[in-house]
Amino acid sequence: MMYSWLDNGTTRVVVILLGACFIFVCIFVVFSSLPLGKVTYSNAFEAPIIATSTESVVTHIKTPDPLKAVYLTGWAAGNKKFRDRLFDLVDTTEINAVVIDVKDYSGRISFPVDDPMLVKIGASQNRIPDVVDYIARLHARGVYVIARISSFQDSFLINVHPEWAVKTNDGKIWQDYKGVKWLDAGAQPVWDYLIAIGKQSYAYGFDELNFDYMRYPSDGNLDDVAYSWSAGRNRREVMHDFYLYMRENLSIDSVPIPISADLFGLTTSSNDDLGIGQVLVDALPYFDYVSPMVYPSHFSKGYLNLTKPALQPYEVVKFAMSTARDRAIAASSSPNKLRPWLQAFDLGAVYTPDMVRAQIRATNDVGLSSWLLWDAASVYDKEDLLPK
Repeated sequence: MMYSWLDNGTTRVVVILLGACFIFVCIFVVFSSLPLGKVTYSNAFEAPIIATSTESVVTHIKTPDPLKAVYLTGWAAGNKKFRDRLFDLVDTTEINAVVIDVKDYSGRISFPVDDPMLVKIGASQNRIPDVVDYIARLHARGVYVIARISSFQDSFLINVHPEWAVKTNDGKIWQDYKGVKWLDAGAQPVWDYLIAIGKQSYAYGFDELNFDYMRYPSDGNLDDVAYSWSAGRNRREVMHDFYLYMRENLSIDSVPIPISADLFGLTTSSNDDLGIGQVLVDALPYFDYVSPMVYPSHFSKGYLNLTKPALQPYEVVKFAMSTARDRAIAASSSPNKLRPWLQAFDLGAVYTPDMVRAQIRATNDVGLSSWLLWDAASVYDKEDLLPK
């Protein structure tokens, strides 16, 4: 008896299996062509950062007046918990700006870079992997974003270029009491490196470049310090030349990038360069903003005849910033360039919201309206701040 091949049981099973395979392949092809999201991970606290499917457009926003900022480390800026805290602060309080570490005392850069010079140095870490998108999200909330760049305190760069370092008298790499290595403030290759970091940061959306540790070392065996780049030069003159070089070279298409400088709190009242090259009136002509670090805990016993300045935040900040204001006016510079770093951390005393607010009130009472809060732990109490 003749049978059609469709009537054969074995053949029917084979046909069914082949059909099923064909359908599976079709489904796989369709789904594999769809764009799927990617997840990357920050080195900070194992915090996941979800990459967006579209590239953020780099923008810059105008400096707010008055500016009211808090500081974040690079690790904190790449961590979801700290981001959520910052978003809550800017959504509910007077905070309208943030200062983020781009290069801290270690010398490591907080995000991947594409500038050939920076790539060759190799200092970048993936602390803020989605830096462009993160800044765009802050800008969407109206938050001004400042890049903090530690200038001459940099152990990493010295490992790559030991010839740029502060040395001991016998030619070894000098270190301060904390074991941190310092770059010679007179080394122009270092200046060019800082400019490259600044321009990379601005290209990613940072609105302003804030330079810290622009000075000679102050802590350590200073009798065993030797400078190969600035030997025989006056420290104040070296720093003046550095300020000028930063201003002349930090621009895009001839448009100056906003830049700011952090100075010792004592520069507000000192009559010399404090042995570190810093003089307040020298910095004012070249920076858009100058921020004396007038943390009350950093003033020693006897300042203003106070037994413990940390316990008198209003008096310390008011005197420091009033003298800074007067010096700026005498130097024909706008006092509005001044915006102090204020203490929001426990040192010398437990800093309550009232003590933080006392510093802000002192700043306002001398006719200044902008300020920045510092806490190395990047944690801020909403009670320190006025509601939005």
